[in-house]
Amino acid sequence: MTQQPFSRPGAIDLSALKRPAPAGPPSGAAGGPGAGGPGAGGAPGAPAAAGASAYSLRLDEQSFQSVLEASMTAPVLLVFFSPSRMPESAQLAADVAQVVEELEGRFLAGLVDIDATPAIAQAMQIPSIPLVVAVVDGRPMPLLQDVVPLDQLRTALHQVAQQLTTQGITGRHQPRSGAPVDAEAGEGPAVDPRYAPAQDALEAGDVDRAVAEYQKLVDANPADSEAAAGLAMAQVLQRTLGVDLHAARADAAARPDDVDAQTLCADLDLLGGHVDDAFARLVELVRRSAGDDRDRARQHLLGLFAAVGNDDPRVLRGRQALASALF
Repeated sequence: MTQQPFSRPGAIDLSALKRPAPAGPPSGAAGGPGAGGPGAGGAPGAPAAAGASAYSLRLDEQSFQSVLEASMTAPVLLVFFSPSRMPESAQLAADVAQVVEELEGRFLAGLVDIDATPAIAQAMQIPSIPLVVAVVDGRPMPLLQDVVPLDQLRTALHQVAQQLTTQGITGRHQPRSGAPVDAEAGEGPAVDPRYAPAQDALEAGDVDRAVAEYQKLVDANPADSEAAAGLAMAQVLQRTLGVDLHAARADAAARPDDVDAQTLCADLDLLGGHVDDAFARLVELVRRSAGDDRDRARQHLLGLFAAVGNDDPRVLRGRQALASALF
C-alpha cells in the first residue's frame, strides 16, 4: 500500500479545475453523473454499491468546484477510478465511501469515474488509477495509489484522520441533504469530548497546551492508544516549532553522530511526509551508537512509531529494522 501521511502544504495545482465547466455532460459511459450523480440533491452512489450516502458523492465537472470549496470546512477525499479499465478500482471507490460513512463527517468522499468525466482526469493530470487524494483548504496531497483491502484502507484513513487532528484540522462535514442518515448516529457528539481540549489547543496553535492535555489523558489511561498517538505527534510539532528546516538538515549532515541533530532532523522528515527516511535515520544512529546516546535514539524512534501508528506497515518495517540494529 502506497500511503503518505498528510502534510498541510499542497502538492498539486488545481487551478485548471476552477475554470467554468464545459457545456454539456459527458456521454457514452455507464455509471456517469446521470446514475446517482450529485446533481439530484447531492445523492451519491458509490461504484459497485447502490443507495445514497451521507458523506460521499459521484462527481462531474459541474460539481467538482463545490467539493473543492467544501475542503475549506473539512477534509475531502478525491477517489479516481475506472470501471472499464480497472474494475477493482471501482471497488476501492466503494470501500472509501464505506469508510468515510463510518467516520461520520471527518471526510467527504468525491468519487470520480474518469471514464465518465475525462475532463477532470485531464485537468488533474492523473498519472494512473486508482488514485486517492486528500484535499484540505483547497490544497491536495496524494494518499493512495494502489487497490488495498478494506481493512487496510480503514486503518490508513483512521491514521490520516488522527494525523490531521494533531495538526489542528478537526472540522467535520454535515450529512448531505437527501442522503439517508442513521438517526441514532446523530445523537452523540461529533468529537469525543475527552480529546476536545487538546484538539481545541491545536486549532488555536497552542502546541504546548495540546501536549499537556494529551499528557493528562495518557497519565489517566496509558492504554488509550489514540491519546498516546496524539501526544506523540503533538510532541513532534512542539520540538520543531520555529526550526529552520535547511539549517537543521545542514547540522544533521555535519554531525551524523549527534543525537540532538539527528532526532530533530528525523522529526522534520516525519512532518514532511518522509516517514521511512525518518525511521532509517534513527535506526542507523542506533546501529552506530552506544550507551546513553543509543538509548536516546531508540526512545525517540519509538515515539515516532507511536506518532505514525503502530499498525502502519512502515512502522512494522521500522520495528524490524530497529530489532536488527539492536541485536
